[in-house]
Amino acid sequence: MNKFFLFLALPLLLLAIGCNKPSTSIMEKKSAFISKDNIDKVVKQLTDSCGEAAKFRIERGVNQVASLWEKQDGEAAEFSSFCLGNFIADTAKLDVLFNKLQTANEVLYGNFNKMGMDLRLPVDLSGAELTPIDEMFASFSPSSHLTDDLFANKIAFVTMLNFPFYTLNEKNELGKNWSRREWAYSRLGDAFTSRVPAALSQQLTEALSKSDMYISEYNINMDKLVDASGKTYFPEGMKLITHWGLRDELKSHYGKADGLPKQQMVYSVMKRIIDQSIPEMVINSGKYQWNPADNKVLENGKDVAFTPEPDRRYQMLLNNFKAIHATDAYYPTLPTYSQRAFEQNMEIPEAEVEKLFVSLVTSPEIKQVAELIKKRMGRNLEPFDIWYDGFKARSGLNEDNLTAKTQSLYPTPAAFEKDMPNMLRKLGWSAERANYIASKIQVDPARGSGHAAGAAMKGDKARLRTRIADKGMNYKGYNIAVHEFGHNVEQTIDLYDIDYYMLQGVPNTSFTEALAFLFQKRDLFLLGIQDNNPDKEHLASLDAIWSCYEIMGVSMLDMQVWRWLYANPDATPAQLKEAVINIAKEVWNKYYAPVFGKQDEPILAIYSHMIDNPLYLSNYPVGHLIDFQIDGFIKGKNFASEVDRIYTLGRLTPQAWMQGAVGNPISIDPMLKSVDEALKVIK
Repeated sequence: MNKFFLFLALPLLLLAIGCNKPSTSIMEKKSAFISKDNIDKVVKQLTDSCGEAAKFRIERGVNQVASLWEKQDGEAAEFSSFCLGNFIADTAKLDVLFNKLQTANEVLYGNFNKMGMDLRLPVDLSGAELTPIDEMFASFSPSSHLTDDLFANKIAFVTMLNFPFYTLNEKNELGKNWSRREWAYSRLGDAFTSRVPAALSQQLTEALSKSDMYISEYNINMDKLVDASGKTYFPEGMKLITHWGLRDELKSHYGKADGLPKQQMVYSVMKRIIDQSIPEMVINSGKYQWNPADNKVLENGKDVAFTPEPDRRYQMLLNNFKAIHATDAYYPTLPTYSQRAFEQNMEIPEAEVEKLFVSLVTSPEIKQVAELIKKRMGRNLEPFDIWYDGFKARSGLNEDNLTAKTQSLYPTPAAFEKDMPNMLRKLGWSAERANYIASKIQVDPARGSGHAAGAAMKGDKARLRTRIADKGMNYKGYNIAVHEFGHNVEQTIDLYDIDYYMLQGVPNTSFTEALAFLFQKRDLFLLGIQDNNPDKEHLASLDAIWSCYEIMGVSMLDMQVWRWLYANPDATPAQLKEAVINIAKEVWNKYYAPVFGKQDEPILAIYSHMIDNPLYLSNYPVGHLIDFQIDGFIKGKNFASEVDRIYTLGRLTPQAWMQGAVGNPISIDPMLKSVDEALKVIK
């Protein structure tokens, strides 16, 4: 997972002179403090002075400043004086301002990003037991007052006045004819579209940090799980984080003779977490045995009374919602977080994303793939078969042997870091280029499941956090680490090799997930294990659509839960729990029960992302679609050269990026076509 923080989002930047005036009005909600008459007067004075050629920029800039100008910024006369004195019509002078703002942004946001990551080291990395002060620093945001300060000294207003904000539709239409510099200008225009008070920003930081720590510390001691007869199924010392570790353990047992009872036991654990009937005393503790099917806690073979977890999972989600909801009033153009998550962060409207998902999960190919899975397993589908893993190349390999290899290669994080240049060379980068990219990435031991965190200024390093057991990196951990390595490569290329800092990054996190998936599917190749199966491409297509089927349902649940939260802002944790479970069952019954033949299953609600990373989940399935399209496009080409080319496109809008990368918009059609071909071959 690409680790990002909503409270430290990088600003965007500005637009070109001389474009046609768009018909769409923006920032229509004006501050009551500055009257329309005053705005019109300033616009006329500037237009008379600078000429009609600058009128579009004048109108939009003055209205943008007025929309966020407040009494503490000065009286109406000071507003007028500020606009008249700071609007820049001259192209060369505007370019100078852009360069200075761009440099300042890298200094500010790069250093704040580094400070934030460094303050979180105790909670992000494995090591000594956490103390209250560690948690306090992790929830502290050094940049929480930055926006206030930039408005107070008028830097924000200078930016807004001179660099227009463009709506998503405007970017997609006008951007077809923009130069790279014009795209960079447009991103500067995105920098100040809201004015959230520092106190609310800090509250949001604290809520997100606490939910992240809650998830990072939520582990199940698998060797303490027993069935009704007292039998254990998992090796001594196995400790898995929810939901990632539990899910990956479940996936690892496909094709094994004793796999089904283990999978059923893991699913019982998941359902107890979802409905919060899990005994609080078994969370992150190996003191007691636990029978999750019957929900009994035992000590020395005798039942022990217990208290269930007190809906803390849903309290965390509710705390995040309340902290985010408190900031809504400060976003005049996008007043709900759902709008911001899709139209601002993802830059694909929620309705468009949902339509894409529904089209795939209701496609006839899904039922055909499900029938194939049933035949391959020789049994009816169980709800947890949303994670069926039998199409992957590694599914036919002995995981113990794979783990022995990864433990030998990577006994420590330092060993993985040392081998990164070698992995990049295997993927096609030259030795010099591989060393260059790898030198910008640091590997650390993760306290949680692992994540990637990018740098935000040249000179700083991207961080790869990975979980490594005492005996070394097991295969599951290696597979995740390769995924995170893909994130880090993206984060390095589009920071260090980008032409404009304001285009640093990717359109949204789906695009970094896509490269992470491209790396992850090559994990065996990086181990020197060749897959000579002639059907491997067909199997990969089947695996891709089944992965999309799983995560698209979870994403639609996530969307609907946030709609419910906005409709019920005063809900209690218990009410939220009931709503999440009911919505999970509704989504299941609509899109999964017709395929699985089972009703009212809550499994979609297990995802930890719902709790600690609000509305992030949709990035995964969109990332799968992008990954599929890129992988098809670069087939037969040099992997490294294409990755360098594609990921230096930077932070365009998603559809503009896809056009530049592969010549087509995001679509499910290539995947469905490939699956149709695969179904003719794989029987």
